[in-house]
Amino acid sequence: MTSCDVLIVGAGAAGMMCAVEAAKRGRRVLLIDHAEDPGEKIRISGGGRCNFTNLHTRPENFISANPHFCKSALSRYTQQDFIKLVNRHGIKWHEKTLGQLFCDGSSKEIIHMLLVEMRQAGAELRLGTSAGKIERQGDRFIAHSPQGIIEAQSLVIATGGLSIPKMGATSFGYDVARQFGHALVPTAAALVPLLFDASLLALTKPLSGVSVDGSVVTCGKTSFQEAMLLTHKGLSGPSILQISSYWDEGREIMVDLLPGADLLAQLKAERQSGSKVQLHNALARHLPQRLADMICLKSGIDGALADLSDAKLSAVTEHIHRWRILPVGTEGYRTAEVTRGGVDTRELSSKTMESNKVSGLYFIGEVVDVTGWLGGYNFQWAWSSGWCAGQFA
Repeated sequence: MTSCDVLIVGAGAAGMMCAVEAAKRGRRVLLIDHAEDPGEKIRISGGGRCNFTNLHTRPENFISANPHFCKSALSRYTQQDFIKLVNRHGIKWHEKTLGQLFCDGSSKEIIHMLLVEMRQAGAELRLGTSAGKIERQGDRFIAHSPQGIIEAQSLVIATGGLSIPKMGATSFGYDVARQFGHALVPTAAALVPLLFDASLLALTKPLSGVSVDGSVVTCGKTSFQEAMLLTHKGLSGPSILQISSYWDEGREIMVDLLPGADLLAQLKAERQSGSKVQLHNALARHLPQRLADMICLKSGIDGALADLSDAKLSAVTEHIHRWRILPVGTEGYRTAEVTRGGVDTRELSSKTMESNKVSGLYFIGEVVDVTGWLGGYNFQWAWSSGWCAGQFA
């Protein structure tokens, strides 16, 4: 039997951060993971350069059934705190668009940094080790791991969500939450491409690979303005991944392909000049040619600009500024960057991340019902929630 003060299950971003902080307090920390390597999501993130935080992180960048919950953790361990840690380890980084910070080199530098911090603090890491069945005996947690029984005073669940199952994602964290009487907010794939039905695909499939910069995608009252990519299955790109976190089955999204432009007025002015240009070519001055051709096909309107009425021009621009789409689904957890929903935060302490139901039980990171936007926000939630739990576990 292995005995420790703190058993952390899940050697991802949140788990490693928690291990560092708890060990700094002199706690005997054991961090386990069934994978053979730590921080696999860190390794693949940001195209291998890890979008490790965002300069503009604030509570409004997160989705939760309990939106105030994340405020405490994010304010107590901020993006600037993590940047200081990165700088202390000499890791070079740069800012891309919208406050996103990336390593100049490799995401492995972030993993190495966390491993060094763990080693210096005295935390033990065991890979290829699963928790197995977990029981509560008195004031101790007992993990019946196939690799041996582990007992601990505190148990921290940092196992992530269901996204990217090929990397080992499982429902373990949710199962533990249910076992100890915790409610779950329904989970769904988030930051994930959206799919079209067969009829719309018949029009858009030839456009696979066409990108539109700066499109505005809206679902309900939420909008994002970033690049959008047409695929052989539907839509992807930053603006689509962002809106997918707010989308539910049966809901419509609306796309403005030319936000801020008054395309109707421009087409009318060109027609007034006596232009003989064909409509699809006129549209191609503002959009990729293949996309302009598809819009004319979809609307059933084309021909010489000079021969088109105001009503027809208005109908065409409606397809450009207010393209209404009813996705039939998402690509699911297979390609989702994160999982929306999770352990209900109304049953956790926002200060410590400890269960209000079971003393010594903590939930951190993606397994919790806090989901960030695309662009480093989910990593910051991992650092912040892991840090908070590490002060108390």
